[in-house]
Amino acid sequence: MVIACPDGGELAVEVLGAGPYTIEGVWGERLPSGRRELSLRVRYDGAEPAPGTVRVSGSVAAADPWWLIPGLFYGENRPEACERIFPRFEAGADRPGEMVSSRWGFRADRAATPAVMVWGDRSGLALIADEESALGTTGLAIEHDAGVATVSLLFPYQEYPITYYGSALALPPSEATHVWRPGEEHVLTLAACPLPADRHAYAPLLREDRELRRAAAPVEPWHDVETAAGIAAEGLYRWHYDPDPGVLLETVGFDREVSGTDGERVDRQAMHVGWVSGIPWAAALLEHGLREQRPEHVAAAERVIDFICSNLSPSGTFWGTWYRASGWSQSWSHTKDALHARTLGEATLFLLRALRRRPNPLWEAAARSNLDAMLARQRPDGNLGTLHHAATGEVLSWSGASGLTWVAALAESGHLEAAERAGEYYASFVEDEFIYGAPEDVDLAPTSEDGYAAVLAYMALFRATGAPRWLDLARRAADWMLTFRYTYNVRFGPRTPLGVYGFATRGADQASPSNQHLHAYGLVCTAELVELSRALGDPYYADRAWETLDCFRQLIPAADGELNAYRGMITERYYQTDCFQPKGMYLTLSHAWSAGVLLLACEQVIAGGQARRHAEEVLRTGAPGGSPPERARC
Repeated sequence: MVIACPDGGELAVEVLGAGPYTIEGVWGERLPSGRRELSLRVRYDGAEPAPGTVRVSGSVAAADPWWLIPGLFYGENRPEACERIFPRFEAGADRPGEMVSSRWGFRADRAATPAVMVWGDRSGLALIADEESALGTTGLAIEHDAGVATVSLLFPYQEYPITYYGSALALPPSEATHVWRPGEEHVLTLAACPLPADRHAYAPLLREDRELRRAAAPVEPWHDVETAAGIAAEGLYRWHYDPDPGVLLETVGFDREVSGTDGERVDRQAMHVGWVSGIPWAAALLEHGLREQRPEHVAAAERVIDFICSNLSPSGTFWGTWYRASGWSQSWSHTKDALHARTLGEATLFLLRALRRRPNPLWEAAARSNLDAMLARQRPDGNLGTLHHAATGEVLSWSGASGLTWVAALAESGHLEAAERAGEYYASFVEDEFIYGAPEDVDLAPTSEDGYAAVLAYMALFRATGAPRWLDLARRAADWMLTFRYTYNVRFGPRTPLGVYGFATRGADQASPSNQHLHAYGLVCTAELVELSRALGDPYYADRAWETLDCFRQLIPAADGELNAYRGMITERYYQTDCFQPKGMYLTLSHAWSAGVLLLACEQVIAGGQARRHAEEVLRTGAPGGSPPERARC
């Protein structure tokens, strides 16, 4: 049947399966975003039990549609040149073995908000539901055919043309089944919202939707901020720090007896200079050690940073990764001798910040060498490159937006002209709502980490210049980043680990459409989101930062034996859907960055005296207050 929308357009409602069914729809009041709730009463009138799936669809004319399923699907989703294989949209395509298709269906718990949106030639449409209905887990679907783009909700879900499980191996399509009994009746609740042509129109809609879900999605941290900081610092120092030669080991196994030798065969004997290990998290440990007067933490942090700064690549930048068996080497790239710009930029940015607290000639020389190298390679249009040859410095790839983190490093070191040039170049990624290329391990996939890098970059430019252009880009980048942030609490089986511990997912981020698990890396820009709220006089972004800090003060082992781990061991992966592992599990490896980014956010909050009074301050005065941090010049 067809149900007319009060504000124009129509939705198609059908039951896939043998009938007959009776369907009635009632619309609710229009909300400020233009959203209206639709209550569907569906009754099965058949004489025998039969499976049936309710599908609700809406369409727009679209020669070249743009899709958004928050945290899961962005436009084409996988750029054609991306080497990582995961679902990609292509008009007219039907190559499921390559994960390329013009039609896709997914289970709703893969999405940060259970919503599916499309923009067409002149306008767009959003359909929104809950993760679960009376019929089971909801499905989200997109399809394009003959110039028409269709978005759908399915009760229960169907995954097609394949099921994605985190690797390049396509699994068969899957679906949930509901068998209807004669006379059985259910009420399904969903929402529809017309969208203007502007792709950024998702922002007010998702903001409104989050408020509607918030009361039903409580998050209860296990520890206060100072306690969490102490646990995370101990985890970094006790488990990840190795004084020989001065590294933060990237991963450490929870089970120290799993392979004998105190788990060393499980621990990853490697350290990146930034990103998953290295300087950013050593800098957080340094900050904590100075504040808490823990000389052993200070010494460990200094030793790690010293080791990295003492071993620059022949091209003048940091190396990518250190391996115990082979020493310093390239980044995680298929390109020989390639160093990744985001990793180098993040290491340099946090080295500059460490220098503010601990002046050190060796560190200053390393920072200057990295900055000089990148300044020399910057293109006239501002692009800072993605892959750099470790020996020659030749830029091996200019694709993507991985240079964004360098914008912050350049701005905070006083190289403002180069930073602004780069900021203008990468602005198109933000304005196109498609930022990609930040993590080494997923090539050119769009990721939540691209959003973090953009927020760091444009807040650094605004801090340095006060220009409204950079503030607006920071706001847009934050809105895009927050599409990856879960706005509801996923339902876990009562006997799964996450179900047993009552893990609340609101505030956690989907890592990426390629890596569909929850992670805490969004804590890296906690201070920037608070600063953005102050600059805008809008508590929303600070509230979202606190939401994430609340979320990841859950599942922290405060004593040996908790969570089948040791005190301070913190996982990087929480499996909120069936990808990599069954839903409800978590990865039993502690990651240096997981402890480090939690420690960083806690220290930023403590240092700023921000706590929850910030939102009230902004609402009360409308004034930001405070002053930007002093820049370290190199």
